[in-house]
Amino acid sequence: MESKRARLDRFISVKTGVSKKNVRVLLAKGQVLVDGEIARDIDLIIDEFSHVTLDGQILQACQPSYVMLHKPVGVVSATVDDKHKTVIDLLDRDDKHSLHIVGRLDLNTSGLLLLTNDGRWSKKLMSPQHKVGKVYRVTLQNPIDESYIAAFANGMYFEYEDITTLPAKFEIVDEHTALVTLMEGRYHQIKRMFGRFRNPVVGLHRLSVGDIELDPELVVGASRELSYDEIAID
Repeated sequence: MESKRARLDRFISVKTGVSKKNVRVLLAKGQVLVDGEIARDIDLIIDEFSHVTLDGQILQACQPSYVMLHKPVGVVSATVDDKHKTVIDLLDRDDKHSLHIVGRLDLNTSGLLLLTNDGRWSKKLMSPQHKVGKVYRVTLQNPIDESYIAAFANGMYFEYEDITTLPAKFEIVDEHTALVTLMEGRYHQIKRMFGRFRNPVVGLHRLSVGDIELDPELVVGASRELSYDEIAID
């Protein structure tokens, strides 16, 4: 989701119905405040989190929200669904319908899910160029061995889409469990990669996205605001 940026004079005109010409008069008289400061520049660019007032009347006061959710199995990563409960249904927040999902998890995948109303933050977090690793704990039906490590590190070619996956880190936890770190998030990617070994995935759980780790004290289905340190992206 893209950030909503606009020129100040256009924003005020749309919000109030005042012509751009008259908006310029209001600006010249110092009647407009942006983030607590008098704004006189008609070319000033604001975004959805700029606090804008006109003669003391609040025109916009939206605050950025960053939420961590411990997603359960059986809940869809969607805002609306006719058949299943959605992750939005799990939130007890007044602003939940303004949030979008950052990196979806499928119905049968559990773990860390991020939601925000900040499009620039989510775009940066999910963009392949920024190489933000996402760590999953994978439980397999059949035993695994060290041959998986090189296969994941080399990437896998999928003929249908004519793509080769980016190198992925593979760590063996035990005979049926591995940690997989992806730098991308293609459709059912992990399940399809293990499909090359004819080894069905029986459990998939996301542990982290970049430096943001699923809070071990966050029970399944619960959520909380991210901390300042968690929000920061290098």
